[in-house]
Amino acid sequence: MDAKKTIESGKAVLGIEFGSTRIKAVLIDSENRPIAQGSHEWENRLVDGLWTYDLDAIWNGLQDCYADLCKNVRKAYDTEVERLSVIGISAMMHGYMAFDEHQKLLVPFRTWRNTNTTKAAEALSKCFDFNIPLRWSISHLYQCMLDKEEHVKDIKFLTTLAGYIHWQLTGKKVLGIGDASGMLPIHSETKDYDATMVEKFEQLAEPFHFSWRLRDVLPKVLLAGEAAGQLTEKGAALLDPSGRLKPGCPFCPPEGDAGTGMVATNAVRQRTGNVSAGTSSFSMIVLEKSLSKAYEMIDMVTTPDGSPVAMVHCNNCTSDLNAWVGLFKEYQQLLGVEVDMNEVFGKLYNHALRGDKDCGGLIAYNYVSGEPVTGLAEGRPLFVRSAEDTFNLANFMRAQLFAAVAVLKIGNDILFNEERISVDRITGHGGLFKTKGVGQRILAAALNSPISVMETAGEGGAWGIALLAGYLVGNEERLSLADYLDRHVFSGNTGTEITATPEEVKGFAAYIANYTRGLNIEQAAVKFK
Repeated sequence: MDAKKTIESGKAVLGIEFGSTRIKAVLIDSENRPIAQGSHEWENRLVDGLWTYDLDAIWNGLQDCYADLCKNVRKAYDTEVERLSVIGISAMMHGYMAFDEHQKLLVPFRTWRNTNTTKAAEALSKCFDFNIPLRWSISHLYQCMLDKEEHVKDIKFLTTLAGYIHWQLTGKKVLGIGDASGMLPIHSETKDYDATMVEKFEQLAEPFHFSWRLRDVLPKVLLAGEAAGQLTEKGAALLDPSGRLKPGCPFCPPEGDAGTGMVATNAVRQRTGNVSAGTSSFSMIVLEKSLSKAYEMIDMVTTPDGSPVAMVHCNNCTSDLNAWVGLFKEYQQLLGVEVDMNEVFGKLYNHALRGDKDCGGLIAYNYVSGEPVTGLAEGRPLFVRSAEDTFNLANFMRAQLFAAVAVLKIGNDILFNEERISVDRITGHGGLFKTKGVGQRILAAALNSPISVMETAGEGGAWGIALLAGYLVGNEERLSLADYLDRHVFSGNTGTEITATPEEVKGFAAYIANYTRGLNIEQAAVKFK
């Protein structure tokens, strides 16, 4: 009844996140507890060699996700959602959405997954003396310039997926600082785009003679807790074509999935970190001080309130693993056995824990797409073994799970072994951790660090952006984001912690040594058409 009253009084908070394979909506109450959810499955497409989602898929997905939420509200509480306290929008970071003066998308949305920006990223990294990853928006923009793409002269606005949806719902061209830090580097003191780098880019752009300047086409940067507009009549109709949802509720700044992952795992304070492991994976370590130098494998981004974060981003995580589990599903169906995918995942994942600590010599490369951390512009999923290796189901599944976090380990070894970064807590969330204890133990062995998983980890980024939305309207004490999360959301809950045994750590080290030596096999496979 409390949840029903919250919904009917218009006090519920809505968070929506666009993930790689699922759009998810979470409704929370004033105590930050989820009271309803909705979702929509979707998938990117490879069109003309570039990964994309078309605009119809974006809006149909948003509307279907919201409609599913409302259907679940009716079923659970026998009421309708007509008013909301505040809304937050989050999505996959980076990528490229460029619009002209008529708000027309100039080229299909190019996602973070694309790796066609090598020349631009290398040139910008050298010019800025700062690691600029392939997937960042500024890399996409400069690559379009280098490739002399016709549309670039017509750009009036450049944003991310979250920024685009927020703009259409509110009319405001703004972006949360965490998402903005995946477009262009952020200055740690000004909490805005780095002015020196903006000027350096302008110098690079001078020979092209465009009518626009970079600063004028980027969204305004906002911090967590700052107002970011209101739901317009047009926006209400876009979100809820039924017409029930009333306009006027405020929005928090739109954020990227990295920022919402930090919030959902209470990892925005210095010396905390989190690992998100789903279609892609990334680790986020909130730093006490700057790194000693720039590293190609490590991105510098920010928390939603502007603290510097060392990020290791991997394009591939569970996609190939899920494909193999799907193969076992087909086998069950051939036998006429009823399939429960939760049971299939649970049985296979737990069976992997019975395998040899080093996977019996088996190696898997889960590269559905390119993997910049290991220098692969394209990917070919591979499973590799020799005749002498111990080939059984447990080792096979263990190798697939190891592959899901192998690249993450390579990047984090720099932070822990070379930069001597210290962390008090690393929290895992995402699909890899749904089977209790398995992905968590694998990651603990990979990073040689205790890993915590909270009961709320399954709520994911949609809950994280809902918490940021709640922070906008519910922070009467004007607490910092870290203090607000500690006091009003997590209340001392740090989750369940698993520490890998020395044998497990040694086994993963042996696996990664084989994995690294075998990268030339993956490189050869990429060359084979």
